[in-house]
Amino acid sequence: MKNHLSRILLAAGALAFALLPAIAARVSAGQPRIGVLIYKYDDTYISTVRNALTKAFEGKASISMQDGKGDQATQNDQLDVMIEKSTDGLLVNMVDAQAAAGVLAKIQEANIPVVFFNREPDLKVLKTYPKALFVGTNAADAGKMQGDIILNLWTSHPEYDLNKDGKFQYVMFKGEPDNPEAIARTEWSVRQAGENGVPMDQIGQTFVCNWDTAQAQGAMESALAANEGKIELVIANNDSMAMGAIAALSNVGYNVEGGTKFTPVVGVDATEQAIDAINKGIMSATVKQDGEAMGQAVSAIILNLVAGRPPLDGTGYTFDGSGIAVRIPYSPYERTK
Repeated sequence: MKNHLSRILLAAGALAFALLPAIAARVSAGQPRIGVLIYKYDDTYISTVRNALTKAFEGKASISMQDGKGDQATQNDQLDVMIEKSTDGLLVNMVDAQAAAGVLAKIQEANIPVVFFNREPDLKVLKTYPKALFVGTNAADAGKMQGDIILNLWTSHPEYDLNKDGKFQYVMFKGEPDNPEAIARTEWSVRQAGENGVPMDQIGQTFVCNWDTAQAQGAMESALAANEGKIELVIANNDSMAMGAIAALSNVGYNVEGGTKFTPVVGVDATEQAIDAINKGIMSATVKQDGEAMGQAVSAIILNLVAGRPPLDGTGYTFDGSGIAVRIPYSPYERTK
């Protein structure tokens, strides 16, 4: 028995000794372990952020990135594994922002610095842990820019008023029911257009399509079946849903490159697919949400936190009025040729 125990202890010691060079090399090279929790890999905008993060961390940190697949329970399990692996810093793109309190409690207990990004939790919750910050956007600004784009469409294209009633009849595609960005974009796009003097009437219900192209296409097909020839404008919280609406329109002869029938469609994100559609004249405009800038900001801030430096040291970023959030600005993107 003693011999067996001795062999186990010797093997364990040998394994620990073998690992020492790798650990020492990681520390001396300044390569912290960063865990990245993503709400869903197949979100087009988040894909640009993921690519930016991979590029930004190259040579600076080793990263472990996990796909939450749109399921908070899955993301919770992934977080537990990252904490068990002694992760030095965490980046969290919440599946459900309302579940942030439970997620933060685990992170705080492990004493790991964390930057939440893109999907905004309650900042009052984040303020309970000094090593927690948020990087995102001001969601209302995207809606306001959509409202300004709508004004441009209204004043530049009187032919879009199909029934000549002096109003824009529109359909709305919303990301998620309780998502703060979806709520703000939905409200402010119409509100800003109205404040700009554009009369607006909504056709039917707001379509909640969870940022998804296929869901938006199905919803638009239903809207067209009931209202073809009456829809004068499509407003979407993101470009994926905008592209779904365009796919449905194209199936009935609208928004086809070189075609004569056109319904203006406005999205958010400035994905490659949307920019291509705008340049081809089958989509009107979008609002750029800069995924590369998001990735750069998030990576710079977490590396500062892990190194024990002030979070914004050497970055040029500033906190908003909350004192814990950095906002990446939006910008409009309209056809340039």
